[in-house]
Amino acid sequence: MVGLYGGAFDPPHVGHVEVARAAKEQFGLDRLIVLVAERPGHKDVHLPAEVRLELARAAFPDDDVRLDPHERTVDLLRDEDFGDSLFVIGADQFQDFLAWKEPDEVLERTRLAVATRPGFAREPLDAVLAQLHRPERVLFFEIEPQPETSRDIRARAAAGEPLDGLVPAAVGRLLEERGLYRP
Repeated sequence: MVGLYGGAFDPPHVGHVEVARAAKEQFGLDRLIVLVAERPGHKDVHLPAEVRLELARAAFPDDDVRLDPHERTVDLLRDEDFGDSLFVIGADQFQDFLAWKEPDEVLERTRLAVATRPGFAREPLDAVLAQLHRPERVLFFEIEPQPETSRDIRARAAAGEPLDGLVPAAVGRLLEERGLYRP
């Protein structure tokens, strides 16, 4: 089974790596394809796609890391056949799943693996599940909590603060060497 893990990765951090690790372990994935959104349709990015791709390759050295030219997940799934696949997302993304372009078609083309954290409120997730045509295609798995977000890490990098323990060491080196996110 193939896992698909998409995002802006602006920058990739230890929370992203934990989601990938836990998904591989929980679902016995044969391989994980990390998809760096070239032009995310849902958020602004601060670094060019090629730089984010390089950072993601540093964060996920054992995985297939690619640039994804699609703005929406359903378009990616229409253009490429990944066979039996799981699309890995976080619980916060799942809360907004009904706002995705054609969420029911996404679930026809792949199953979702949703990473939750201990203490994360289950009610909003159940409310989304109740509105889906194929709720059985959504699987939940738990990860260790990671308090920092990409936004927090960009702010720390801009302030010249240390990023130890927040990003993979290889990502931290690239951010430091290139002065990424610095004013």
